[in-house]
Amino acid sequence: MNDTSADTDIDSGVSTPTRPDAEWFEAVWKVVSDIPRGHVLTYGDVARLSGLPRQARRVSQAMRRAPNDVELPWHRVINAQGKISFPPDSAGYERQKDLLQEEGVVFIDGRIDLDRFGYKGALDCLFWGEPGVSKT
Repeated sequence: MNDTSADTDIDSGVSTPTRPDAEWFEAVWKVVSDIPRGHVLTYGDVARLSGLPRQARRVSQAMRRAPNDVELPWHRVINAQGKISFPPDSAGYERQKDLLQEEGVVFIDGRIDLDRFGYKGALDCLFWGEPGVSKT
């Protein structure tokens, strides 16, 4: 039929995940942990790669709920416009921008060029599978 990873509540029109949160959160943590230095993914990319397309807003929820022993490079996740989602001039915005710039990511007018700094390797894995691992 169609996407089986989420159901839509007819009354509210809200898509809700059918996978247990813990399982999906772990998938998000894995994807975020694999973003290499100097690269970024959007919240939507992380959601897709974690198995729940169209659930970008839940990515930040999963990252906030990561246990203390899970070290996430949270600063490498940005919005679909190539911008930091924190309000400009906030401490969170400045911290994320500083961390990304330390890794060589360049901002032009407050945006990151996703063609240049987006992590294409993650999307390749989504379509083609892990290198050296057969999809059959």
